[in-house]
Amino acid sequence: MSIKSKTHNHPMITLKLTLICLFFLFLIFLLLRSNFTTSSFISSSTSRTSNKDSQSQTNDYQTCNKIPPSLSTALLHYATSKITPQQTYQEISVTLRILQRKSPCNFLIFGLGYDSLMWASLNHGGRTVFLEEDLSWINQIQKKFPTLESKHVKYNTKLTEADRLFEVGSEHELCKVVGDPRTSKCELVMKGMPDEIYDVEWDLIMVDAPTGWHDATPGRMSAIYTAGLMGRNREEGETDVFVHDVNRPVEDRFSTGFLCQSYLTEQVGRIRHFTVPSHRVLSKPAFCP
Repeated sequence: MSIKSKTHNHPMITLKLTLICLFFLFLIFLLLRSNFTTSSFISSSTSRTSNKDSQSQTNDYQTCNKIPPSLSTALLHYATSKITPQQTYQEISVTLRILQRKSPCNFLIFGLGYDSLMWASLNHGGRTVFLEEDLSWINQIQKKFPTLESKHVKYNTKLTEADRLFEVGSEHELCKVVGDPRTSKCELVMKGMPDEIYDVEWDLIMVDAPTGWHDATPGRMSAIYTAGLMGRNREEGETDVFVHDVNRPVEDRFSTGFLCQSYLTEQVGRIRHFTVPSHRVLSKPAFCP
């Protein structure tokens, strides 16, 4: 199911406290990092620094230690909201560990929902973009959280096509060609997204949408395939890709099939973490080694 429908109230209190603790831990991490940077800067200053410059450094130091507005908003929201994300503490921690190492970074998320403010806040200083199929839902969330960046996307698949699309992606050579998704001839690839989505090299990609819990829904086949293609097509380095709800057949089969079992780093509960390397720096790599 999509992120917006994945909420429940039990055990709401435990998860709410968990989220608040996560934000405080991340806030401490940010403060320690800013303190270290500022301290290093001050220690390298010469003794000829004027009183005015010293006062300016002190002000900068104090400013760095303030809670960023995005984190303050998130803390307040999750402390007072009766609705909490469905991902468990253990599942959230899988992505959080990577964010602690890579943020601020480029983070692309398929889905927009009640946990979106959390992810944007945990990537404080970076760019977090949400891709959502429901335009009315985008408008509703933007009214409540206008700082979130979301894009409307359309899916041309149905969950009932999953078996056929898996066969297409597995057997057709066109689906094993690594390149810009906009020029791909593979039926599985997502086209029609804003150009900026294709142009950015995303450090993290999370697939937690579109809806995929009954036959009339789009399913996540194209989202999973496209996330893997984007990771392979980056200039260099690697992309951390997360797929949620892998307890369901499509998410299970398509994640291991197109993000590759050999790239699987970790699975906790219903979330899988894949580390997809750039294929542009490799010599004729197999789509799935």
